[in-house]
Amino acid sequence: QVQLVESGGGLVQAGDSLRLSCATSRRTTFSRYAMGWFRQAPGKERERVARINWNGVIDYADFVKGRFTISRDNTKRTVYLQMNNLKAEDTAIYYCATASAPFSSAFNYWGQGTQVTVSS
Repeated sequence: QVQLVESGGGLVQAGDSLRLSCATSRRTTFSRYAMGWFRQAPGKERERVARINWNGVIDYADFVKGRFTISRDNTKRTVYLQMNNLKAEDTAIYYCATASAPFSSAFNYWGQGTQVTVSS
């Protein structure tokens, strides 16, 4: 079982920035696993925000391109989400996720989430 702990959420104003962090308890080689950020707004389905694979390949949802940046520090077993120019519609609970198998993009482990609220 892998534990994921998100941090860095909060209440900000539109145009502000936040940096989310997700630390994992994974004991095996962290660098071999895909990591992702997802979010869920009230009354909406969970949606993928960004993903970073074991080989450094990154993709973003269209609604965050140019504003959010995902990165990982394999030595710290941590993934980050830098969010700039936040908008009210970015308000959601943000979840970190990882795959259960190396070199897989199937996300099976989830954190508890961190709340991001953007006031307009």
